[in-house]
Amino acid sequence: MGKKRKQQQHVDDRHTASLPKQEAVTLADQLGGDVLAKLKAAKQELSAKEQAAEEERQAQLAFERKQREKNKSFEELLNEYGDKGSKF
Repeated sequence: MGKKRKQQQHVDDRHTASLPKQEAVTLADQLGGDVLAKLKAAKQELSAKEQAAEEERQAQLAFERKQREKNKSFEELLNEYGDKGSKF
């Protein structure tokens, strides 16, 4: 198995060595400026949507917590707070 791995590494080295570094073209170079701008805009839009969804989820969780607190029975409140309440 050791020989097989060495052979694969030599094959990979030959492929990368065949392209001179000056002729290596990046993806940004291959794409047009307008396509790259569209991709960046789509990325910003997606991140904005994800952030809005996260904020909405947090608001929903806070609302549910308040509703559970509001709907607690007297027994649950007494068990939770006990004698900690203010005495009027």
